Amino acid sequence: MKKKKYGMVIDTKTCVGCGACVAACKTENRVPEGLHRVWIVEEVQGKFPTLQMEIRSERCNHCSNSPCVTNCPTGASYVQKGTNIIQVDPEKCTGCKACIAACPYNARFVTPAGYVSKCSFCNHRLEKDLETACASVCPTHSITTGDLTNPLSKAARLLKKRKSKTLIPEAGTKPNIHYLI
Repeated sequence: MKKKKYGMVIDTKTCVGCGACVAACKTENRVPEGLHRVWIVEEVQGKFPTLQMEIRSERCNHCSNSPCVTNCPTGASYVQKGTNIIQVDPEKCTGCKACIAACPYNARFVTPAGYVSKCSFCNHRLEKDLETACASVCPTHSITTGDLTNPLSKAARLLKKRKSKTLIPEAGTKPNIHYLI
């Protein structure tokens, strides 16, 4: 069986920062109050009067070169078999925070139960051929998920058609979350 390389493509030209993705993730994944797996960033660039604002939905980047996995001393952070999705096994996690320190995206947190959590790419939904919770509720259809190695997937087609960027490319993590610009 061929390994799937899941990715997410987020359109910064259509995202309005409504927070529906944040609410859907919190609800779908029962994220504890005050914590989040997904968040909205508003970034202003330029110099007055020629300013531009970019709005983007951020989360774990499910990196191909993931420092969270290589720095986890217990193996709790791992690459899910058959995919590139980075997961956390709460049973193996000691809450040491090595993965938190290693992640350049601030995408992890310690739960009240003492283990680390993060975006799971809604794996339980992917297994049923459903979109991630965040993509399924986006009112502007700014979030697209799919197998980036499948040229027929909408995510792969968007990346081929539009200019995109990843966050903190200089970190060398090879993120699989792409932002259309």
